Amino acid sequence: MEAKVKIESIEKAVTTMQGRLSMSRFAWCLPVIALLAGCQLAPEHERPESPAADTYPASYQPDEGQLAASDIAWRDFFNDPRLQRLIEVALGANREMRVAVERIEEARGQYGIEGASRYPTLDANAEATRGRFPAGAAAGQGGGAPAAGGSDVVEYYSLGVGVSAFELDFWGRVRNLTEAAQAEYLQTIEAQRAFRLSLIGDVAATYLSLREAEERIALAMATVDSRRDALRIAKVRLDAGITSALEWNQSQALLTRAETELADLRLMRAQQRNYLVLLVGGPLEESLPPAVPLANQIADETLAAGLPSALMYRRPDILAAEASLRAARANIGVARAAFFPQISLTGNFGYASTDLNDLISSGNETWSVGPAITLPLFDFGRNEGRLTVAEARENIAVAQYEQAILAAFREVADALAGRRYLEEQLVAQAENVATLKRIADLANDRYDEGVVNYLQVLDAERNLFEAEQNYVQIKRAQVQNLVELYIALGGGTDEPEPPT
Repeated sequence: MEAKVKIESIEKAVTTMQGRLSMSRFAWCLPVIALLAGCQLAPEHERPESPAADTYPASYQPDEGQLAASDIAWRDFFNDPRLQRLIEVALGANREMRVAVERIEEARGQYGIEGASRYPTLDANAEATRGRFPAGAAAGQGGGAPAAGGSDVVEYYSLGVGVSAFELDFWGRVRNLTEAAQAEYLQTIEAQRAFRLSLIGDVAATYLSLREAEERIALAMATVDSRRDALRIAKVRLDAGITSALEWNQSQALLTRAETELADLRLMRAQQRNYLVLLVGGPLEESLPPAVPLANQIADETLAAGLPSALMYRRPDILAAEASLRAARANIGVARAAFFPQISLTGNFGYASTDLNDLISSGNETWSVGPAITLPLFDFGRNEGRLTVAEARENIAVAQYEQAILAAFREVADALAGRRYLEEQLVAQAENVATLKRIADLANDRYDEGVVNYLQVLDAERNLFEAEQNYVQIKRAQVQNLVELYIALGGGTDEPEPPT
């Protein structure tokens, strides 16, 4: 019953204290907050000049009537509904994508920790003790005049609020730590966006390779069926004494070559399918939408290359590199601040009494304010070394930023060159297939007429088969090159804009 009364007394004391505390009690906080602006020892951030050329090679530029890649969402860029579904699943289930998202949350939490350090932390404390002490010790506990030669049971109560070791940020150390954490947070966001685009590109490239394998398998199966018929006819002709065993074996070799190619293509299809399972984060759905041929995979819009300088604002990997540079420069300010005194402030206000019922009264008020200063004297070059490390990391960040721009310029230039020359190569290969088809037909006709030997038929059939396979390969390369150009230009996504 006594404990319950004391708890109620403490609650009453806390309520009374909250009412009596006023801003005037902590008027000393106002000048402290005014000092938070402090000095800025970090270098001012300036975006380095682009080391890339001002324009892409003129010979790579397409005709007018172009669209910016950033204006085309990936769902509109890809025409294949099956590929759209695979990308959608991968963006939600890919394990590395999950890691990238959690990296953002990790950086967000660290930014919150560093940001909170810029403001004083106000703590409340309450204490109640009861104990038996020797007479002299009891007097030290506020127990009044001690009984001679005896001991006293002393009750002691205290209630207060205070600020513990709050750093006065004269030199901007805490502010620069916060800015570095903020830059690292933004860097993780851009890194996640970069990985998102990379994942879209990887899923598309793997799917296109899978579609290539399936189309080449269809060609190989048709060729195998045709050569089996030819082998059957050759066997009949051999048995009738019209042809020799050499020609029959040549037909057998032609069939075996096609069967070998078919087995190799089936292996490639299995490997690409397994890799696609890895990218999407699990088994492929049984009821995927129907696929479309390679020739119809990409929308007909012509992507605008724009200027290389635009990549600095579109490419998330370049934006991530710039955020890393900001963090490195903020850390220089942190390293420079270590050469100056570190000043912290501790303050407390409250009440203390041996009588709980009379705890909140003007006679029992307690307060204390105490600044502390730490001045580095002899650190044997530790702070100098930290500054050297910070400056070196800034130089590294500048080089990495410039390297990211150069890499982006090269990727776009390669894709632009591929768009032009792969189209020319595809047209030439289509003409080559048509020519070899005519040669094969003529060779078969002339062989039936007895004008040429079967070796010419063998060569014509083999060359036609290889040309048809190469045509499908070039078509896949052309479509994949357009995907690479879309990704290299920054692409367009359905995600919200990142925070500024």
